[in-house]
Amino acid sequence: MKKHKIAVIVGSLRKESFNLKTAKELMAMAPESLLLELLDISGLPMFNEDLEATPPKEWVALRKKIRAADGLLFATPEYNRSVPGVLKNTIDVGSRPYGENSWNGKPAAIVSVSTGAISGFGANHHLRQSLTFVNVPAMAQPEAYIGNAADLFDDDGKLINNSTKDFLKSFMEAFEKWVDTHVKQ
Repeated sequence: MKKHKIAVIVGSLRKESFNLKTAKELMAMAPESLLLELLDISGLPMFNEDLEATPPKEWVALRKKIRAADGLLFATPEYNRSVPGVLKNTIDVGSRPYGENSWNGKPAAIVSVSTGAISGFGANHHLRQSLTFVNVPAMAQPEAYIGNAADLFDDDGKLINNSTKDFLKSFMEAFEKWVDTHVKQ
C-alpha cells in the first residue's frame, strides 16, 4: 500500500483551539495510507517581499515541509467571514518566491470548525478561493463544516459526538481517495 505524507495546517493558534482538537482527531482516525504531520505555523514571520532575497529560516522550513508533502489537510476557524491572518500568511509564504510555489498541485481537504451554527462556511470557501490561485485542488465533497464545536469535545479534548466522529471518519476516507487519485505516481 502506497503511503502518502499529509501536511496538516491549523489556522488557529489558540492552545485549546477546537480546530486543533479536530485536526488531532482527524489524524487519529486517518486511514493507514495517510501519514499526517501537524505543521506549526505559530512562529511564521509575516510575508514581506523585501525578505525574499534572504528568507527567514521559518519560511525555508515551511516551504520544505510543504514540498515534501503529498497532500494537505486544513482546519480553519472563521474570522470576519474569512480565514485567520496566520493561515493567509502561511499560504502567501508558501507560494513565494514567484515561480516557486510550494503548494503547486498538492491535493487538499478543508475542515472549518466553529462554535457557531454557521460552522465557518465563509472561511472554508474563502480558503478554497486562495487555494485555487496557488493551484491546490481542494476536495469538493464531502464538505466539512463543523458547528457548535464547544459541545462536541470533553474536558480532555476528545471528540464525544458519535455522529460527528462518523462523519469525520467518512471525510477522511474520501480524502484518502482524493489524495490517491491526485498524487503523481
